Amino acid sequence: MKTIEVVAAIIIKDRKVYATQRGYGEWQGWWEFPGGKIEPGECPQDALKREIKEELDAEIEVGELLETIEWDYPAFHLTMHCFICSLESDHLLLNEHKDAAWLTKETLGSVKWLPADLTILKTIENHINNLD
Repeated sequence: MKTIEVVAAIIIKDRKVYATQRGYGEWQGWWEFPGGKIEPGECPQDALKREIKEELDAEIEVGELLETIEWDYPAFHLTMHCFICSLESDHLLLNEHKDAAWLTKETLGSVKWLPADLTILKTIENHINNLD
């Protein structure tokens, strides 16, 4: 089975997490944390900065690695490195996604998450609980 290695930005602001809704492909309409594939020779942090610039026209600061998720989709194995991130400014533009939302820890479960992204919600809730 093919393995795809990606990065995901867990963007937190004011105790809310930024989520995006896919606007294309097999998983159209499902929600995810923004990010994408790591290119050859690229470190995960640089890949994440590049992907967020492409997808959201935004600059981010990449913080700690929150968790690495391993997930088997029908067509491939996913390795997803999830980093806590913060925005350099409030400018966000949906270049690839259909919709986006700032979710509180109480509303994290209110959208239809991609299966791999769903597995990190409890860890994100715990992280938000430990802020300040």
